[in-house]
Amino acid sequence: MQKVWHKIGQFIHSQNGATAVEYGLIAGLMAVAAIAAFAQMGNGLVNLFGATNSGAGAIVHNAANSADLN
Repeated sequence: MQKVWHKIGQFIHSQNGATAVEYGLIAGLMAVAAIAAFAQMGNGLVNLFGATNSGAGAIVHNAANSADLN
């Protein structure tokens, strides 16, 4: 029984894998921050690139259609 308690004590005090968990937490927090940032600027990007007739997407589209590619 003492061997079992010794193994449990070793497991509790072991540092193996702690770095991987820390990197996982950091990556998770960065993902949450990126999602929040993209959600905040999402409407601005839609307005800029094509949801409106005056956005950059429409300008590029009109320029491509008016260019003589032949």
